[in-house]
Amino acid sequence: MSDWVEVIDKNRKEIDVKQIRKDFPVLHQEVNGKPLAYFDNAATTQKPAQVIAALEHYYKKDNSNIHRGAHTLASRATENFENTRSSVKEFINAPSREEVIFTKGTTEAINLVASSFGERYIHEGDEIIISTMEHHSNIVPWQLLCERRKAILKVIPIFKNGEMDLEAYKKLLSSKTKLVSVVHASNALGTVNPIREMIDLAHNFGARFLVDGAQSAAHLPVDVQALDCDFLVFSAHKMYGPTGVGVLYGKRSLLEEMPPYQGGGEMISEVRFEKTSFNELPYKFEAGTPNIADVVAFDQAISYINRYGKDKIHSHESALLAYAFQKCVSIRGFEPIGTANEKVSVLSFNLKNIHPFDVGMMLDASGIAVRTGHHCTQPLMNWYGIEGTVRASFAVYNTTEEIDRLYESLVRISKRKN
Repeated sequence: MSDWVEVIDKNRKEIDVKQIRKDFPVLHQEVNGKPLAYFDNAATTQKPAQVIAALEHYYKKDNSNIHRGAHTLASRATENFENTRSSVKEFINAPSREEVIFTKGTTEAINLVASSFGERYIHEGDEIIISTMEHHSNIVPWQLLCERRKAILKVIPIFKNGEMDLEAYKKLLSSKTKLVSVVHASNALGTVNPIREMIDLAHNFGARFLVDGAQSAAHLPVDVQALDCDFLVFSAHKMYGPTGVGVLYGKRSLLEEMPPYQGGGEMISEVRFEKTSFNELPYKFEAGTPNIADVVAFDQAISYINRYGKDKIHSHESALLAYAFQKCVSIRGFEPIGTANEKVSVLSFNLKNIHPFDVGMMLDASGIAVRTGHHCTQPLMNWYGIEGTVRASFAVYNTTEEIDRLYESLVRISKRKN
């Protein structure tokens, strides 16, 4: 990881963090009598004022159901809702906006694919491949599908530094492989996986590939056409947008063949007691009244990221990660977990002889918010032989001064316990 740190220092692109922080109201408060340092961004990012204002504007001015009404409010709400779909299409470079389906989050998007794609394409004896570092949301739906369809779930091993074992992956692939579903960037380790290479390898065997982009959408270039992925899933709330909104991108040819995930209003073309015909894409997969306000506000989050550019955001976050690693590695008892050469801004670690939860509570007493536990990656933690980690994850609004506070607090905690 030291080589990676040197590269980050050389390629850093500056942004005006002080100006950016003014856009995030939640950051300007004290927690336990100390200024808040928010390092739980891999769980959820904070929201800029523009996103909050969009939510308020919708409920004050445009509150109405969409697609069905003939009145002005319904027309405005529909236009703004569909504008977000167009923005997502551009954000991920999807061939068409009809391939962008709104869900309530990454989890629902994966479950949609598992249920719908699974019903159509997975049969007894077929194989699905995931990796050791997957979030529970990219494990459990496939386990349930394999139980229903009598399919087989296979797992790609990783190396101690948290990188994928590509040679082992190649050996798992076969004509029986129908789907590979792998995280682009690990929420627990920060590891960035070689997704494009993995997709090509899967396609060589005729398998489909789902990319879990929950931790990459806000940090890394994500171009579905360049990747040639079959599915991409991600959540708004991890990219400065509201909670309760997710996206499923799927290739049109697949989505058109897949049966509906849920039945109800909006996803139908015509309903008769004898038989129902279904709506066109994307509405076939968007049953019921959607989370209109939060989808509308999500457009502002995308605009916010585009304003600064992912390259500058990623450069800033990577510099923070490098700075934090360089400082914290000197702390007595500091044990980094996940030291891959290519990472998003996640520093996962333990302090020797101190439970992660205790570290988190002591940091919270100093106004520093981190995540502790298994991070919904229990199989990964079991592989490392640990209960969990302390995870500090950085976003565009974090500063080196905040990391200095983290370092100083960890030094005090370490001296107290070791």
